[in-house]
Amino acid sequence: MKRTSTGHIDQSPHHDDSSSPVSRRDAVLSGAAILAGAATALRAKDARADALPGGAPRPGPYVPTVTPNNTTLPWTMKDGIKEFRLVAEPVKREFAPGMIVNGWGYNGSVPGPTIEAVEGDRVRIFVTNKLPERTSVHWHGVLLPNGMDGVAGLTQPPIEPGETYVYEFTLRQHGVQMYHPHSDEMVQIALGMVGFFIIHPRVPEAARVDRHFAIMLNEWFIPPGAATPNPAVMLDFNLFTFNGRAWPGTDPLVVRTGERVRLSFGNISMDSHPIHVHGHRFWHVATDGGELPPSARVPITTVNVPPGTTQTMEFVADAPGDWPLHCHKSHHTMNSMSHDLPNMIGTQPGAAEEKIRKVLPAYMAMGEAGMGNTMDMGRPKNTLPMMAGKGPFGDIEMGGMFTVLKVRDGIRSYEDPGWYKHPPGTIARKVSP
Repeated sequence: MKRTSTGHIDQSPHHDDSSSPVSRRDAVLSGAAILAGAATALRAKDARADALPGGAPRPGPYVPTVTPNNTTLPWTMKDGIKEFRLVAEPVKREFAPGMIVNGWGYNGSVPGPTIEAVEGDRVRIFVTNKLPERTSVHWHGVLLPNGMDGVAGLTQPPIEPGETYVYEFTLRQHGVQMYHPHSDEMVQIALGMVGFFIIHPRVPEAARVDRHFAIMLNEWFIPPGAATPNPAVMLDFNLFTFNGRAWPGTDPLVVRTGERVRLSFGNISMDSHPIHVHGHRFWHVATDGGELPPSARVPITTVNVPPGTTQTMEFVADAPGDWPLHCHKSHHTMNSMSHDLPNMIGTQPGAAEEKIRKVLPAYMAMGEAGMGNTMDMGRPKNTLPMMAGKGPFGDIEMGGMFTVLKVRDGIRSYEDPGWYKHPPGTIARKVSP
């Protein structure tokens, strides 16, 4: 493994074109040496993969999933069955400092906590309904008996307010799945009722990852000054979140240089979201339907996540720095968007602005030369600025589905390391005027 001139680790295959004849005995001995060396390298790699920064061993038979700005649902073992308890209930969720939203979720969270189990586990999931209306839970993408599928009125009675139902089934697959209601979906999903259900493989993976992040993509319409999403809006959304948080409220994804990273994205919203990573390329390795065969995996820098799917990517974090990870629909990296404003680009308000100020003293013309320096103007309470966030060089001018992948050499914890310190001569600089 070597670094290229850009600082990335060179992962391209290298071929030896020499064609000197080799005896059968030499070939056998060489093959045995290669196998022995590969086994040693694999054991060393597994040891590295199983270690946290600082050398601490990883807990459990799998790498636990990190759901940024969220939690993992605890479980207890009873008679060989893993028991989980979900509570569907109204939730107040902070999207970012300065904005609290009235949502519906699970166990005090929007989205709900991540469920983690292992292929072959028998699981028993109790669901208590503390909502003002009936509900159900559908285990999206999970292979299970029909009566456990969670479709109110079709495969089960609805769970009425105050009732508790139990779902029980054996996990017959592994992969990244989801859960959400199949009862008054328009309202309940629009208010935030969705979560990850991650099933780890029973047989350990050959190429085990060091970090696995799960990010649920949501979109909302909340009028400025309001706190409750409008479930009747079909397409004209004005807020977009990673795990129920909008930039600058999203946690960074912190990894150590050289680690193998897995990113899983889930989407139960109305739109597709093309998620783009800077500074790296990743490989599309799985969907909610299962793993992609190696021959179908391609290197890309943007993965589209359609509604009703999960998409899982893997890459080696080989470039230290602070790298954006965001939706590439430009309005999806904005907060509190208003789409009925007149287009002022290129206009010259001239004396009209002063005349309007005589009637409205706080009036200020905006938009004629772009919006970048006007984003943090006065706004109603409980409303985020359209673009926000401070970086080491000033305003970052993003919002919504945006966070930062922080890759660092030699870190000993996954706490936020602060802003990246660029080596001398590696920052773009002003040359004129």
